[in-house]
Amino acid sequence: MPKPSPETASSGTLYIVSTPIGNLEDISIRALKILKHVDFIACEDTRHTRKLLNRYRLHKKLLSYYQPREKEKIPGILASLDSGQDIALVSDAGTPGISDPGFLLVQAASQKNIRVISIPGACALTTAMAASGLPADRFLFLGFPPVKSVAVKKQLFTLKEENATLVFYLPPRKIESFLLRIQEVLGERRVVIARELTKIHEEYLRGTPSELLKSLKNKSPKGEITLLIEGYTRRIRKQNQIPPGR
Repeated sequence: MPKPSPETASSGTLYIVSTPIGNLEDISIRALKILKHVDFIACEDTRHTRKLLNRYRLHKKLLSYYQPREKEKIPGILASLDSGQDIALVSDAGTPGISDPGFLLVQAASQKNIRVISIPGACALTTAMAASGLPADRFLFLGFPPVKSVAVKKQLFTLKEENATLVFYLPPRKIESFLLRIQEVLGERRVVIARELTKIHEEYLRGTPSELLKSLKNKSPKGEITLLIEGYTRRIRKQNQIPPGR
């Protein structure tokens, strides 16, 4: 891929490159071409990205770019872009900016009229949504829930009558407490737990909060979890109606 001449471009391009969420074969030919072409790669964890590059025999300079030190790294990256260098931004897995570092850099580059191109690819959100069996015509992605239980309950309460499918990311240690909060606030509606997506032990667990709590009893699920919750549908409204005479 030839680099633009000084006459056609005054600054470089920032490429937002999606990388595999598990299976290293889930990377596009275009993404590999971009990673080979750029001057360097800004990545969440250099060790993690190096494994991907080694798999495809790519040798590139890597720059660590991670939360919460994003703001410290942005001026240097923008300076490199201003000088005409092309840079790829990757996260440890999936699409940068989707609950991963990236938003602040893209915003800063856009404000300076630096060209930003997104290279589509793997994303746990869409991977789980497609196989969940829940309505995908309207969904609301909420990232990681708040840390404190009280804040989780407050957030879920604001979503009690949201008719979109709700999608969260969760660390495995939080799954039991989160299911309890769903049961308490949203009731017995359909929930899907998607974990270890695209990996050997990929698994989808489907059921109500109480059913899932029972099936997970004495188990410690591993790997990042994408959790989907049925929206507030007509069926749920009818289910929650108080029968006449009570």
